[in-house]
Amino acid sequence: MKKLLKKFIQPIVPQSTLNFLHYSESVAATLKYKHPSNQMIVIGVVGSKGKTTTANMLWSILSADGTKVGLIGTANIRYGNKEVLNPYHMTMPGAFILQKILAKFASIKCKYVIMEVPSEGQAQYRHIGINFDALIFTNVTNELMAAHNFNLATLHKHNKRVFNKLSSSKRKTIDLQKPPKIIIANIDSKDAKDYLIFQADMKITFGRSKSANYVLSNELDTPNGISFDTAGTNFKVKILGKINALNATGAIATAISLGVNKTAVKAGLAKLPTIPGRMEVISGKQAFRVIVDYAHEQTSMQALMDSAKNMKPSGGKIITLLGAEGGGRDSAKRPDMGKICSKGSDIVILSNVDPYEDDPDTIINDIKVGALQAGAVENQSMFIVPDRRKGIRQALKLAQKDDLVLITGKGSEQSIVIDGKSSPWDDRKVVREELAKL
Repeated sequence: MKKLLKKFIQPIVPQSTLNFLHYSESVAATLKYKHPSNQMIVIGVVGSKGKTTTANMLWSILSADGTKVGLIGTANIRYGNKEVLNPYHMTMPGAFILQKILAKFASIKCKYVIMEVPSEGQAQYRHIGINFDALIFTNVTNELMAAHNFNLATLHKHNKRVFNKLSSSKRKTIDLQKPPKIIIANIDSKDAKDYLIFQADMKITFGRSKSANYVLSNELDTPNGISFDTAGTNFKVKILGKINALNATGAIATAISLGVNKTAVKAGLAKLPTIPGRMEVISGKQAFRVIVDYAHEQTSMQALMDSAKNMKPSGGKIITLLGAEGGGRDSAKRPDMGKICSKGSDIVILSNVDPYEDDPDTIINDIKVGALQAGAVENQSMFIVPDRRKGIRQALKLAQKDDLVLITGKGSEQSIVIDGKSSPWDDRKVVREELAKL
């Protein structure tokens, strides 16, 4: 029924009517579950990149002393120490599911809730009825989609609605204290100043810029994690990829602004072994390394390619499986993805991610154009394997000792959508199954 509504009804209904329906649904859900967000300190993570990693790192810090912390994000949902993978194929589930999860957090006595707040969710007013206490701004990249009419100004408009309401939202009493309203922003982002203008009790900045309150420096990318300095302290995290040092700095800045001391922050970060589908190493008996990562647009893919150079042993090859989404996502990024991967990899395999109802061949051919421009040679350094399982199988078969295989685009997503049909899927599970067959 939902598919029929989306395909036939939604296109002919005025946007103002759809907005009213979304808004009303969020209000009704909030009333049904009796405003659960008022019972916890709620931290929202807003931006294009880094939300999942920042949220999970902050969860690890805040929960390290036994405090119950809830998390709702693209990859996973955490009910205190109980983790489930996000089954909804969307970062912010529908309003009634979202409020039900928040009510569950309240019932198990979570003190904190960390939520990714994507602009697509805000476009459908899913943030309405959620009383935020802190908002983290990571960045905005040129990731355009139909939800914003392929317009960055519209994306910013959605994001800023949440920030605009922060200071005026209801003040809470949690554990006999009144938590402040806080904005934490990545000062390296050119858009940070536009998010720091909103009212808050505290405004904290982080980044590589010397003007930041929390300056990131001495980043080191190793095969076993990252090391970096901020706030006069050296931190080590087991998560791979130097780009994640910036996400960690945002989590550190937030935790300290909430009253966590640096010693506890350091211990909490060190406890996080992995984040589902984010630079996740798939271990086995193979003589090469396999990493599953969610990278699905230019910025994250370039960061992945940069880190891959430091992670592979000398003499090893980088083999990357990539694709791109359909369903109203930005098609202009596809050739760029092909160029970035071809320049950063020895072998690329083009395959499906989530075509939705779009033509998979068109998506792959768009990526192929960029790959060829970057010097890829079909059937030598570039292979086209639309079936994702077969594509993963080929990537693994081509790998030899000391090679690094990167399976990108889906991370820990629990389904794949082809020709409008959703089927169970998990890149990590498929990789393990195919490794067992080698």
